[in-house]
Amino acid sequence: MDFDTYARRLWAGRADAYEHGFARLTEYAVGALLDAAGVGTGTRVLDVGTGPGVAAGAAAARGARVTAVDAEPSMAEAAARNVPGLDVRVAVLPDLPLPDAGFDAVTGNFVIHATGDPAAVLAELRRVLRAGGRLALTCWSEPPPPVLGIAREALEAAGVSWPPDIPVPPFRPHSSPGAFAALLADVGFTETAAQVLTWEYRVDPREWWEVYRSSVGSSGAVIARQDDATIERVKGEFDSLAARYATGDGAVALPASAVLASGTRP
Repeated sequence: MDFDTYARRLWAGRADAYEHGFARLTEYAVGALLDAAGVGTGTRVLDVGTGPGVAAGAAAARGARVTAVDAEPSMAEAAARNVPGLDVRVAVLPDLPLPDAGFDAVTGNFVIHATGDPAAVLAELRRVLRAGGRLALTCWSEPPPPVLGIAREALEAAGVSWPPDIPVPPFRPHSSPGAFAALLADVGFTETAAQVLTWEYRVDPREWWEVYRSSVGSSGAVIARQDDATIERVKGEFDSLAARYATGDGAVALPASAVLASGTRP
């Protein structure tokens, strides 16, 4: 199975589960993302992979004129519900039904690593930017930070092998600041920059486990394939791993890290 087909199946119908889990986690990066793209009053913004509209809503709150796209219809519906008046469309990267040079800024919060041909996606985002327009994108760091890696580590500890039919994300080699910035430059962006964002995500570990039990992300999909007894073993390992990050009030503070990269269309 090619990666794009896998990604579409992985996220199909997952908007509610994503909104109540990973969308809260990824919200941390939105302010820095919009700053890197130069989003302010009157900015014509395209938010790609908008999900439930977190970044799009924040851009609109700054006074920007926002268009948003997502490949998953349930995500687009959630964004439209969460951001009244948002111009949101269903579109699969790298094919955007949008005119050349129509935007001052393009943003994408944790979407580039979910695409099958990152260079083609970046070329398409460059196409819809005006000259001098800014691109800003985030991706997860590699190796995965504990907030993401905890589920896969629990699977491994429970003796569950990673299925060979789950493809490796093509973007993975670019998940460092230097490699991400270099990829932007290779596609024709100038003034490229990249930095690491770090934070702690405070959450009830029971809630975080339920995010994975909702089949969100690849680890969630692998957990969903297991029988009940295996799932219980995985949960036991998950609980043990989560206990390392306990805050003493029933929550855990899971370390998170991401790369924020930006560039300008010359």
